[in-house]
Amino acid sequence: MSITKHNWTKDEIIAIYNKPMMDLLYEAATIHRQKHDPNVVQVSTLLSIKTGGCPEDCGYCPQAARYNTGVEGNDLMSVSQVKAQALRAKSSGSSRVCMGAAWRNVKDGEEFDQVLEMVRTINKLDMEVCCTLGMITENQAQRLAEAGLYAYNHNLDTSEEYYKDVISTRGFEDRLQTIENVRKTNVTVCSGGIIGMGESIEDRAGMLVALSTLNPQPESVPINALVAVEGTPMEEEKPVEIWEMIRMVATTRIIMPDTQVRLSAGRTNMSREGQAMCFFAGANSIFAGDKLLTTPNPDVQEDMKMFDLLGLIPQKPFVKVSQPQTVEAADSQFAPLGEKPKWSRPGHTIDRNLEASIKSKI
Repeated sequence: MSITKHNWTKDEIIAIYNKPMMDLLYEAATIHRQKHDPNVVQVSTLLSIKTGGCPEDCGYCPQAARYNTGVEGNDLMSVSQVKAQALRAKSSGSSRVCMGAAWRNVKDGEEFDQVLEMVRTINKLDMEVCCTLGMITENQAQRLAEAGLYAYNHNLDTSEEYYKDVISTRGFEDRLQTIENVRKTNVTVCSGGIIGMGESIEDRAGMLVALSTLNPQPESVPINALVAVEGTPMEEEKPVEIWEMIRMVATTRIIMPDTQVRLSAGRTNMSREGQAMCFFAGANSIFAGDKLLTTPNPDVQEDMKMFDLLGLIPQKPFVKVSQPQTVEAADSQFAPLGEKPKWSRPGHTIDRNLEASIKSKI
């Protein structure tokens, strides 16, 4: 049995990324077949349970309140609404529902209690439940785990060095702290990033260093291609070429062999042939549904046609990790603490973020 390496260097990862394409594909596909069934792909549905109005200044995000992107905000969805969406996703072939809320961080109170009830409800449908809610404390992570959460998503976005050119309202170390808090529970970690934000290959490698040196490595790593939304600071960025996605997927597969590598945002710009190359290179998870929070995504029926064409089979739930037990709210051992953690606010100025914010007020 091979031992997973946790001390990858940036130079080593860049050397893998820049290999001749055929050599890179062969190595990645070989490792993929050793660790995974190459014809099985996990299908997840991403549901925005609270949209818009986020106080952060992430340069890629149309949900930031300071940018004018035409995103209509909505209050937190009800448990019954979420259950209906989960049942619809299940009937379409999804084994996981990921719920996203446009929050900076979780705050104890009625809304978080409502999210916990959503987690309980979906877990009882025998579906994996993932949440992406911003920064969370250890106690909040424990409460999510008790409710039956399967995975928590908290992307690093990019390298630590380039992070300061993307976001000024929170620090890279807060991302790592949240992942550490989740690791103190039985909840699995989903963490990846975005390419196409103007970063260098060195930054892409830096992000993969940060992810691969975590021990254990994340169980799921989403690779997103930037969807440049009008009104955001990154609206002028050029689309990522499919070869860049293939290289990123293949490199991720080689350095994180046990991880599920997810094709995430940007699939609407990929041909079936391009996606097939990504699956060959080691991607074995996708988001289904017509939207990824607020950005376009291929129709689920189109995805199922692609699966049929390629002979792919949707992964059943709880294959990698067994189903968590749900503890009802009345039996919880973890009470809300009303914490007010001091998550960092670096506060430096990012010119293009500031310009987009000023432009939105004109």
